[in-house]
Amino acid sequence: MLDIYGIKNCDSVKKALKFFKQNDIPYKLHDFKEDSISCDKIQQWLKDVDIKLLFNSRSTTYRTLKLKEKNLNDDEKTQYLCDENLLIKRPVIEYKDTTIVGFDEEKYRRTFL
Repeated sequence: MLDIYGIKNCDSVKKALKFFKQNDIPYKLHDFKEDSISCDKIQQWLKDVDIKLLFNSRSTTYRTLKLKEKNLNDDEKTQYLCDENLLIKRPVIEYKDTTIVGFDEEKYRRTFL
């Protein structure tokens, strides 16, 4: 079973869930709005993916907090991810020993089918 992290109303998460449903791939959705993601979990993901991929600088939360003006370094970005889970690019999928971020149907086909 896949562990998928995101929020139910995110378009990318909806596309990912639709893909997994259509291909009968079992998953469990961990919704950021219902259960916050721990800093330990985020640190684990950052061992697999670059902070530039995981940190969503196009999100509403990023704009609301005016983070562009702060010119954050990677450690500061990581702390913001811990404090504001909605800054995490979605979905995040834990699969085998790797972390996959975002929705890419072709990549999903190569990886999961």
